[in-house]
Amino acid sequence: MTAPSKKAFVTGASRGIGKAISLALAKEGYDVAVAARTLRKGDPTHDHSTSIHNKIDRPLPGSLEETAQEVEALGQKSLIIQLDLTDPASVERAMDQLLAEWGTVDVVVNDGRHIGPGLMDTILDTPVDQYRFFVEAHAISPIRIAQRLLPGMVAAGGGTFVTISSGAGTDFYPSGYPGKGGSGLGYRLGKSSGHTLVGSLLAEHAHEGIRAFNVDPGLVGTERNLPDLVNLGFKVETSAPPAAVGAEVAWLVSHSEADELMRQDNEAQKLAIERDLYPDWRG
Repeated sequence: MTAPSKKAFVTGASRGIGKAISLALAKEGYDVAVAARTLRKGDPTHDHSTSIHNKIDRPLPGSLEETAQEVEALGQKSLIIQLDLTDPASVERAMDQLLAEWGTVDVVVNDGRHIGPGLMDTILDTPVDQYRFFVEAHAISPIRIAQRLLPGMVAAGGGTFVTISSGAGTDFYPSGYPGKGGSGLGYRLGKSSGHTLVGSLLAEHAHEGIRAFNVDPGLVGTERNLPDLVNLGFKVETSAPPAAVGAEVAWLVSHSEADELMRQDNEAQKLAIERDLYPDWRG
């Protein structure tokens, strides 16, 4: 009898790093529940402005249905879950669906993020209500996801959580000005608050088989990022392909030798190259 496939839940999976992680996990033999806001190809793209001074709502490629199709083309099952991380009711519905259809999962990857004014704005320019969205998406929703999924994972003998973090969340004294090589306080606040979940999961549940990792993807050339990197003061030529991060995350969750990396900030690009997980893209 064939053993049942392992199961993973990935947020932000319609495109970019989340999609790459979903496909890398499928290659490792995981069925993948993919979650994001964009359901179908051609659906209107949500506003993804990074500043109050520059509205950005251009169409972006990628959808949950397309990611799910690619997961299934790799021989694994998929589950599509529409999810808005800034909306607590949406998170509850998503968890209800996941638990009803799959019962539990072996892996949770918190990749989804909030993009909005404040990401590249100054403190004075950012509307104060925008800060709440960053904390909701990067910290509170992942905490609620853990609350809903941890019991089943512990009962099954363990599981792995991954948070896609950022150097912006751990550098408390940045030199870069927002939009000129640096990011705004909204983004930094979201990433720093989300960064703390992994440590608490390990402190409270490592003895019950729970593994957890913080992963800093570095500068990645996604469908969302590439058109704006130059204007925001970043060097496009130094950006990594999303698949490099996907390969590194798939290795972390699938290999026990990664356990020594749990209580540290892991640089995805460095690990992908050093451990020969993805072809070196640097020119």
